[in-house]
Amino acid sequence: MRFAVEEINNGTKNPNLLPGVTLGYTSYDICSLPASLLATVDLLVQQYQGSTGVTSGGGQRPVAVIGPDSSQFTLPPARLLGAYLIPEISYEASNQMLSNKQLYPSFFRTIPSDRTQVDAMIQLLLRFQWTWIVLLGSDNSYGLQGMQGVYEQAALYGICIAYQGVIPSISANMNRTMTNIVNNIVKVNVNTIVVFSSKTIVSRFFPFVINQGVTGKVWIGTEDWSVATLVSGIPRIHSIGTVLGISIQNATIPGFVEFESRALSALLSDRPKGTVAIGLKCLENTDLYSLALQNYSVEEYDVTSGFNVYKAVYAVAYALHQALGCDSGKCRKIPVQSWQLLPLLKQVRFSVGNSYVDFDKNGDPPTGYDIITWIWTGTQQSLRRIGSYSPDPVNLTLNSDLIDWTNGGYNPENEVPSSICSPECPAGYWQLQTGQHKCCFDCLACPAQTFANNTGISHCQPCEPYQWSPAGSATCLNRTILLLAWDAPLSVALLLLLVLTMLMTLGSGVVFVLKLSTPVAKSAGGKTCLVMLLALTVATASALCQFGLPTQSACLIKQPLYNFSFTVCLACITVRSFQVVCIFKLSSKLPPAYEIWTKNRGPEITVLLISVTILFITVLRVSLNPPQPSQDVTFYQDRIVTECSNTLSVGAMMEAGYIALVSGLCFAFSYMGKDLPANYNEAKFITFSLMIYMISWISFFAVYCISRDEFSMAMRVVAMVSSVLGILFGYFIPKVYVMVLRPQMNTTAHFQNCIQMYTMKKM
Repeated sequence: MRFAVEEINNGTKNPNLLPGVTLGYTSYDICSLPASLLATVDLLVQQYQGSTGVTSGGGQRPVAVIGPDSSQFTLPPARLLGAYLIPEISYEASNQMLSNKQLYPSFFRTIPSDRTQVDAMIQLLLRFQWTWIVLLGSDNSYGLQGMQGVYEQAALYGICIAYQGVIPSISANMNRTMTNIVNNIVKVNVNTIVVFSSKTIVSRFFPFVINQGVTGKVWIGTEDWSVATLVSGIPRIHSIGTVLGISIQNATIPGFVEFESRALSALLSDRPKGTVAIGLKCLENTDLYSLALQNYSVEEYDVTSGFNVYKAVYAVAYALHQALGCDSGKCRKIPVQSWQLLPLLKQVRFSVGNSYVDFDKNGDPPTGYDIITWIWTGTQQSLRRIGSYSPDPVNLTLNSDLIDWTNGGYNPENEVPSSICSPECPAGYWQLQTGQHKCCFDCLACPAQTFANNTGISHCQPCEPYQWSPAGSATCLNRTILLLAWDAPLSVALLLLLVLTMLMTLGSGVVFVLKLSTPVAKSAGGKTCLVMLLALTVATASALCQFGLPTQSACLIKQPLYNFSFTVCLACITVRSFQVVCIFKLSSKLPPAYEIWTKNRGPEITVLLISVTILFITVLRVSLNPPQPSQDVTFYQDRIVTECSNTLSVGAMMEAGYIALVSGLCFAFSYMGKDLPANYNEAKFITFSLMIYMISWISFFAVYCISRDEFSMAMRVVAMVSSVLGILFGYFIPKVYVMVLRPQMNTTAHFQNCIQMYTMKKM
């Protein structure tokens, strides 16, 4: 402070700062709270008794206060001085409460608040992924407020506090409390301990740590004790482990070392010889002369506060520069009241060395901290700067290679110690919390169809519908789309079978057209056979809709088209079988009815009614519940079944039931004619055809219920083609064979001979 005042008065650094104005000061002893309050009252008395305030011509009325050097001694004076709007700039009071401008409207400081220190500690914990910590604080406003800040911020960043304790001041049961705190540290199995304490209190705590043999820990200290020789000088403290600390950012003040040397030399020369100096056991109770007499280096005690004091004095000077209108090169000779200086202090901004000095809306400097570590050479301690922290923007710069993690030989590999409750879950696993701390958990594999691509999550994300994943997966995989692709080998084989079937139905139709007037064609049904063959061709063609991705039009027509065309064919066979049975067995019993039915186009009308009925059922089903292209992602976990919806709906079952009814009638009438002449006996062939039809579709539905892959899709096509081939080979091919290769059997004489032989057997 003295150096800064003299530098300003002499204009050594900036002759235009306060030209023609001399700064003065009054020093007060603030070694205790009563002393701090007494100094404050004395200042207020001067304000009250002062006449005109400070002028450029001199005066005795102070306009600003520098100090005190601790939060404990600053809080009451700051409240009193704030009531009279007297600016106060502290260089070491870091309590966050002092940022409250409603309670302390005139308080400023050149040291960051504890909120910034807390943020720096949190960032340090996050950098090394220490999430399982012990939190200790000294039993004073500094420690309790700081511990509360760490507790609140830790919860926001997923840091768990296994144990927190308050380090007591001197009391009757202090030893027992200290011992219990150390025992709890050992019990919770934590490697990182945050100690937010003043140096005087923590210096009484570490001997208990040393005596109980606690080693290999990482201690994170505040700016008050991490650089204090009062703590680092404790015997055997090097055994406690690694110490990382927050330190006030310091800068070299040009000319200060020479000023200190001159001041001490002058002090010694002015003192009478033979003066006895007191010991240096208590620096707070030692005068400057005693320090100089014993060659005690001032730099070993609170040297980091010196730069903050220097900035505080210059902040007042720059505010006075504005108040006295010194921009013109000469200051005005006007009185300055303390309250006039207050708004000007809020606006000051100047540079000192490589840093800027200003204050935010709370009177705090937007500066950060240095990060330091203790380095031991045997039992000799030194400080090493390993990084820095800035609050705006938040940035922690750290060189971890400069840290000695050996912990006095307990970590020979110099690895960063771990301080976690549970190891982090790998990707593909989620955390199940065990106990009250979210840092303690079990790792469980994500179930199938979910994934976890990050570590440390409490739930798994579901895969998209078109994706899948096995259990414990870190990502989702694309599902395989199941369909009968046009170019797949299985599809090519089925398409060849379809083409061959269509050629046979069309070829049979050509033969029947050419031989329509022959007895074989007439006995088979005549023109009705052409309708049947056309229906079989359409049924075969409908199977083409089963290939490729299903479309809206394909879903609407493929099942109705097959059901309708195949039912038309069955209806024709049923009516033809009924006619044959009536001719040979029932015509004599019901001659009028059969004759009326035949003459009034009964066969055609019956086929039409049967066909219209299935058409009505089909149209009604499609209208009320139209099938849509769908992708079934539930049947398989890793594949998508592409099909049309409503495959097994009530309407579809009604269609299948109706077709089964027509098939039953067809089988019954053909079976009734099992003893008819060979040319009219179709029981064996129709039974064979219907058996193929039923076996094919039963097989398909059995496979469909257990599988929906390409094989089951192929089975549907096979069932459709098999039904057609069954009727084709059971009913038409034998007749085509006779008409083409056995023409001698396709004569009226041959048929009459067969009928005569049947009649003779019946007689």
